[in-house]
Amino acid sequence: MAAAALIGAAVMAAVDEIVFHQLLGWHHFYDRSTPAVGLLTDGLLHTAELLGLVAGFVLWADLRRRRTLAPAHAWAGLLLGAGGFQLFDGVVDHKLLRLHQIRYGVPDLLPYDLAWNAAALLLLAAGGVLAARASRRER
Repeated sequence: MAAAALIGAAVMAAVDEIVFHQLLGWHHFYDRSTPAVGLLTDGLLHTAELLGLVAGFVLWADLRRRRTLAPAHAWAGLLLGAGGFQLFDGVVDHKLLRLHQIRYGVPDLLPYDLAWNAAALLLLAAGGVLAARASRRER
């Protein structure tokens, strides 16, 4: 489950970086400085997500090689990792550290914050349900 959670977090970081940072241009990872610094921090986030993907898939491959990969646990881990990243980003990065907001230039951020964190909670709930089912099947 841990290897899949690492992959899930890295995939969600990639989705965030590609969709919200690059395609939509809503924010950078760190928006409290110049645009050049914002772009640099996006590159660092991209580097971290790629390292997470590589490490996660190396662990995944080792589990498959040893024939110990449990697909039900892996799916649970994938969703838990994705939801965990999303919630951490929404609460810690957006609100506590104020590294960036979801979107700038809108009169009310609340709908964006609610949607962002609700998506995270849905991913975490789905991962939790899958983890509980996987544990029950294992017994």
